[in-house]
Amino acid sequence: MKNLLFTGLFIAVSFATLAQTSASYHGKKITENGAIPATQLAAKMADKTAMPAKIEGTVESVCKVKGCWMNVKTGDGQTMRVTFKDYGFFVPKDIVGKTVVVEGTAETTTTPVANLRHFAEDAGKSKEEIEKITEPEKALTFVADGVLVKK
Repeated sequence: MKNLLFTGLFIAVSFATLAQTSASYHGKKITENGAIPATQLAAKMADKTAMPAKIEGTVESVCKVKGCWMNVKTGDGQTMRVTFKDYGFFVPKDIVGKTVVVEGTAETTTTPVANLRHFAEDAGKSKEEIEKITEPEKALTFVADGVLVKK
């Protein structure tokens, strides 16, 4: 009886450990092989307007409406907005602070005021904060084909 109880406990712990080390995939199933840290992306981009890339970084925020975009930390207090190719998939809304690997296209873009206000609304910003957005924003952005969320 003691051995049976021990075996059952061992199996339960094994499954719990396996569940903690697994990842979730969104969009195209990707691996983390070849990913560069998000902090190095701007230097790799140099003067390019777009390039294929695979990066790894920490999620700073996620669209609270349905996970239709996320911001990934790029260093020095900066973030990069990650959207999903053809609006074809979403990420969980509870992944702030998690490490992700994203594969797709890095771009230098100018985001219009209307889009910035929409993003602020999705992020749950106040009406006053949204009204303060009056200038377009030039920034490094990313359109992901696939996202791997590390657990």
